[in-house]
Amino acid sequence: MKELIERWVDSGDIQIVEREVDPRFECAAVIARAQRESDRPILFRNIKGSALPVASNLFGSRQRLSEYLGAGDGHFCQRWATLMKNPVAPPTVVPEADGEFRSASLDELPQLTYFEKDAAPYITSGIFLANQPDTGVPNLSYHRGMHISNDEVRVRLGTSHDLNRYQAAAEANGSALDAAILIGPPPEVAMAAASPIPPDESELDLVSRLIGGPLKMRPCRHVALDVPYDTEIVIEGRILPNVRRPEGPFGEFLGYYVPQGDNHVLEVLGVTIRESATYHALVCGSPEDQRLLELALCNRVFAHLDGTLRGILDVSCVPNLLNTVVKIDKHYDGHARQVILGAFGVHHDFVKSVMVVDADVDLNDLSDVYWAFLTRGRADDRVIIVPDVPGFYYGERKEHWGRIGFDCTMAMDRRADFERKQIPGIDDIDLRDYVV
Repeated sequence: MKELIERWVDSGDIQIVEREVDPRFECAAVIARAQRESDRPILFRNIKGSALPVASNLFGSRQRLSEYLGAGDGHFCQRWATLMKNPVAPPTVVPEADGEFRSASLDELPQLTYFEKDAAPYITSGIFLANQPDTGVPNLSYHRGMHISNDEVRVRLGTSHDLNRYQAAAEANGSALDAAILIGPPPEVAMAAASPIPPDESELDLVSRLIGGPLKMRPCRHVALDVPYDTEIVIEGRILPNVRRPEGPFGEFLGYYVPQGDNHVLEVLGVTIRESATYHALVCGSPEDQRLLELALCNRVFAHLDGTLRGILDVSCVPNLLNTVVKIDKHYDGHARQVILGAFGVHHDFVKSVMVVDADVDLNDLSDVYWAFLTRGRADDRVIIVPDVPGFYYGERKEHWGRIGFDCTMAMDRRADFERKQIPGIDDIDLRDYVV
């Protein structure tokens, strides 16, 4: 992350805030307002109460994610599938270089409070690394962490996450689970953590496939774990067995508050900070959060559809995880409807709505997608509604039940009628050359 930020500063591709910013609400408000106007990352150099600068929106555009992977043509999922064929290279563990890391306390980190009713400052970009107690298989996954003190972070472990199973296995033996929270690791680590894989496989192996070689690691100082060497901040600790304490409320990714509940406790044993480190702040539900969340789902949908149907080009989730957009090279009438039905079965919680578009449509721009639906055919016969299909199950609440699909593609025999108008040279224009 450090090298990325330095490159963006040199190129002018990052927004820089020099004035002092309050970590309670103000920082989040500036990030959210900046994301309304641009997908550029943002860097705060003066956060009240902390010596560390704060960066956000690092992953806030599909274009940047594609650049990280080398997907120059923008077909993110195709590139991901290609990288998954790379051989796994075991991590390389090396000692710390003299003076590159220092010990710190949790209260040295920016104490960011994001939403009005959040119970406390939260770590939102933290990637938890832990090893399965019996097999030693490492896991990387995102979980929110509530600041309590220098010694305690309260954590909500999702019931479907591998880390929850790791903790349960350790707890069954009466043991704590060693864990490290990574803040600001290399971008491939962040992407791997957002991409669930089978429980017997390692996300660190996934990282090696993404980078095409071994991942450089270093030993922790307080727990028996190795962590990615180039991580800005590492919080080392252990998740305590048979201990649950109040955590929340907190503003989560769907735009609502998750109420207070009794959740897990991480006992903090130490913090290491890289020299000249930057803290990564992530506003839950923001474009950056959504782009990371969609990694797992869009690649899963792509893999399923590409294995069963022809012409699958790419998949995204805009504006959020509940709407899946599939770009296809349409081969025959009814092709889009097959894609819709195929996508419905991939994930019963998140694939609530499916929109299928032609190859010339920007699947990352919902305005372009819906424009295609409205202009390329009738509105009344290109929608598939599947009623009474369960989604997220919340007892009697059924907000996420049902499925809807939109065929936004053009008719096979009328392609000439839908040739898009173009302004020559528009993609080569850099507004900074024209606007002061």
